Amino acid sequence: MDFTPSEEQAAAQGLAARIFGDLSTHERLVAAGTGTDAGLWKELCTAGLPGAVEDIGLLGLVLLLEEQGRTTAQVPLAVTCVYGILAVAEHGTAEQRERLLPGLRDGTAVATGAFPARGGVKAVEGALYGVVPWVPWLRDATHVLVADAEREVWIVEAAAPGVTVVPVETTAPWSAGRLALDGVRGESLGTGPGACAAILAASRTAFAGLQAGVCAGSLARAVQHTTTREQFGRPLSTNQGVLLRAADAHMDTEAIRVTAYEAAWRRDQQLDYAAQALTAAWWGSEAGRRVVHAGQHLHGGTGADLDHPVHRHFLWGRQLDAYLGCGAELLEELGRLIGSDRTEGTS
Repeated sequence: MDFTPSEEQAAAQGLAARIFGDLSTHERLVAAGTGTDAGLWKELCTAGLPGAVEDIGLLGLVLLLEEQGRTTAQVPLAVTCVYGILAVAEHGTAEQRERLLPGLRDGTAVATGAFPARGGVKAVEGALYGVVPWVPWLRDATHVLVADAEREVWIVEAAAPGVTVVPVETTAPWSAGRLALDGVRGESLGTGPGACAAILAASRTAFAGLQAGVCAGSLARAVQHTTTREQFGRPLSTNQGVLLRAADAHMDTEAIRVTAYEAAWRRDQQLDYAAQALTAAWWGSEAGRRVVHAGQHLHGGTGADLDHPVHRHFLWGRQLDAYLGCGAELLEELGRLIGSDRTEGTS
């Protein structure tokens, strides 16, 4: 395995780091409130970063999302790329790719995904019925990828008759909404449950990459705070307890990153990566929660300030902890997958 970014991936990551660093500032995040930063999204699309994902693959997307997570930039990059560009490019028909991809590439269309863990959506002769309590960036979306109870995947236009979107505020400011479907005519994407499993694995890998960036940003803020804040005449970072807590957070962050890289690399190499995607998601959930708690704790009383930038990392980390399955659920699913593989190998 070689996770070294290609020249194109490194260039895209560098461009993303510059745009996020320049524009996803504390002041802009405050001004955006819980909504999307439309100006930043337009800048990313003008730079061609969403469209580049078709060439740089899932590993390239993970690298971009790391940079987004470092600054907790409020843009629908992850959902548009993983539920839109990559899903349609891999599973769509030639007609669907020609019709949908141009708008997703240039940002005039925004995709998101409704993949309820316990069903919630039923398809009856091509019409969709059901409710998904919350869907990330649904308020921005023009298209929603919906998985029904039989794990068939459907493309639904957000403005279609029978679609109701109610704004929902979640822990992280993801422009989320409650999706209600009442006889909505969906457009099939892919065939059978295989497309659903592939899209879910890609999304778990992508959001693990986003969590790696959130954790890296939280830890960087904690390091900056503890090396400049003094107590009893010396920096807080010289205390052994602070050093050990930060070291543990660093190791957890690296575990999230390397497992996300492995899963993404295997997908791009057209290797099976279902177990690796679950592993990355598990680390993102379990370790991510520890890291953002540590980041806030290492800020001491400052970390209790809800307006402090580190609190955003805490909110994002907790949201990502639960999205697409919390740690225990993911571990159970991984155990079933490993068990089924062994059973098939002995039959």
